[in-house]
Amino acid sequence: MSAKKEFKRKIVLSIVFLTVFMGIFSFIGTEPAYAETATAVVSEGNSNLQWGLIAAAIAFGFGAIGAGIAIANVGAAAMGAIGEKPEIASQALIFIALAEGLVVFGFITALMILGKV
Repeated sequence: MSAKKEFKRKIVLSIVFLTVFMGIFSFIGTEPAYAETATAVVSEGNSNLQWGLIAAAIAFGFGAIGAGIAIANVGAAAMGAIGEKPEIASQALIFIALAEGLVVFGFITALMILGKV
């Protein structure tokens, strides 16, 4: 198996494992942490608190993961380009900042979700 296929297989396996782990932990971890609040909300007939917290965590988590992947790729290419041609450093850093914007979008989405809960 080529190194590129092996790398892709490891990445896919890591993402699947992380998603499953986050899903299991979100169902196990959110109920005890907010047991009193969730019980009060369920008794009132509104059980959306747990789902809202999970949705906010997923929005911010995927935004952070996406930004990490983007910064890893863009940053490596930018540092290679700066090494060959130092005068393009400012342009390369702009692309890294654009990739960092993904975290901001995830954070804003999570805040919007929490504002509705």
